[in-house]
Amino acid sequence: MTPMLWGAGVLVALLALLAVGTPIAFALGLVSILALILADGWGSVSILGETFFGGLASFGLVSIPMFILMGAAVASSPAGKDLYEALDRWLNRVPGGLVLSNLGACSIFAALSGSSPATCAAIGKMGIPEMTKRGYPNEIAAGSIAAGGTLGILIPPSVTMIVYGIATETSIGRLFLAGLLPGFMLTVLFMAWTIYDCRRRGVGLDMLGRRFSFRERLEVLPRVLPFLGIIAAILYVLYGGVATPSEAAGVGALFCLIFVAVIYRLWKLSLYSSLFRDTLKESVMIMMIIGASELFSFALSSLFITQTIAEWISLLDVNKWVLMAIINAFLLFAGFFLPPVAVILMTAPILLPIIIQAGFDPYWFAVILTINMEIGLITPPVGLNLYVINGIAPNITLGEILRGSLPYVGCMVVGIVLLCLMPEIALWLPNLLMGPAL
Repeated sequence: MTPMLWGAGVLVALLALLAVGTPIAFALGLVSILALILADGWGSVSILGETFFGGLASFGLVSIPMFILMGAAVASSPAGKDLYEALDRWLNRVPGGLVLSNLGACSIFAALSGSSPATCAAIGKMGIPEMTKRGYPNEIAAGSIAAGGTLGILIPPSVTMIVYGIATETSIGRLFLAGLLPGFMLTVLFMAWTIYDCRRRGVGLDMLGRRFSFRERLEVLPRVLPFLGIIAAILYVLYGGVATPSEAAGVGALFCLIFVAVIYRLWKLSLYSSLFRDTLKESVMIMMIIGASELFSFALSSLFITQTIAEWISLLDVNKWVLMAIINAFLLFAGFFLPPVAVILMTAPILLPIIIQAGFDPYWFAVILTINMEIGLITPPVGLNLYVINGIAPNITLGEILRGSLPYVGCMVVGIVLLCLMPEIALWLPNLLMGPAL
């Protein structure tokens, strides 16, 4: 059987398992094991355990549960409410300012938590009822939160970027810096669309927001600034070479726990037991996917599927930007059905040699890939953020949430185009602070 036929069979089997609801890690592992047994016989079983755990034998992986713990500590506290309150006090007199406050709170909370669903849930619970109460249409109220939540996988510290760095053996600190300006760029694009849409619809122009004095605007900042300081400190120690990602994540998680306990007087052990339990569950889920993806990559390589696909794409007699358009279309399609971590682990090792051979920067490509994954979070059939919003605001239909989020998909496409035209948006900061990549 040719490698392409093997590849088609593996793809069909994987999609069939996912279609019937098999967890991603088990689907990847089962397909990989069956393919290896069918191709090489039962002798291949002896190396499965070594291959699976070999995929987890990376010191960088320690940072994943630590960053998840940091996000869980922030999500379980009133920090999200304070972020929202602080921005609302500063922007409440701006036309459409309440939506802008929610988007700003989403971007900051996303950086703290690194989780799109957590951002949607934390900010949406407060922001959506307030927006609808002030007369904003359901589409704007829900769509802005769904889109704002996607920033969690781009703005550092990002678990998705850590996974990409481990899968492609690239610098996690440089990846974090590469995602910083594009993350702010997307936030600005989201806000620009929001201002235009609110003016076009004639909503958010009645200035119903309460007037806050300068003192009232300042009094909420002491509860917010310590968490923003953690983000700044993590970025500093990473690009300054002071600490590894794992060390930075561990210290960041510790300080988040301390700040939550001290600032909000949260001393109950029951809170922390559930916090650690949730962190453990999410970490194990991601680690299972990473281990299974290592099996999947090994199977693809053993069957020469990876090499054949890479060779086929490299032989395409097309312009490199046409090649990038094909890759983007493929990533968009994959993001419609699979979560970002799974897509990155399955595709990044295959695509990285191709994009490097075509002359593209791997750190720039990481940002492009991540924005594609963001689009997948607010588009069906998976569209995780759509379902999170629907869960916290059941009175708003999925159709309304989708209609409200689609314009932000357009903003992300504009962001990808801008990054293609001006790669320095992603590369300027890491090159400035860490020097050119070798």
